[in-house]
Amino acid sequence: MDIHEILKRLPHRYPILLVDRVVELDKGKRIRALKNVSINEPHFLGHFPHRPVMPGVMILEAMAQAATLLCVASEDVVLDEKSVVYFAGIDGARFKRPVEPGDQLILDVTLDRAKAGIYKFTGKAYVGEELAAEAQLMSTMRRIA
Repeated sequence: MDIHEILKRLPHRYPILLVDRVVELDKGKRIRALKNVSINEPHFLGHFPHRPVMPGVMILEAMAQAATLLCVASEDVVLDEKSVVYFAGIDGARFKRPVEPGDQLILDVTLDRAKAGIYKFTGKAYVGEELAAEAQLMSTMRRIA
């Protein structure tokens, strides 16, 4: 799935869109996506000026966006202006190595459970073969007024 398909499926836009490409998608099971980390991203201006590091919360958001892509593909839904996928929880977040400009973040997210509109995922983010971050994620898809 290229960036054009991602833009059709996610409501996020620059500077918060954090998935550049989906390289694997097994509906109802797993997604593997890429985020190219660029020095031009606004958070690097202040985090940290002397040694730019991608904030952990942005890595978690990238995993959550990949999880959303897996969720909407698995349910065969299209998000519109009346629907949204909310982050509902994060457990066991661990950061193993810094993610820096020039890195390619590989987002590997597995759907663990879907029940009553609540989705639970295991997310891992890698740089190359090295684990950068991991967390258990929970989200919910809702219609809004």
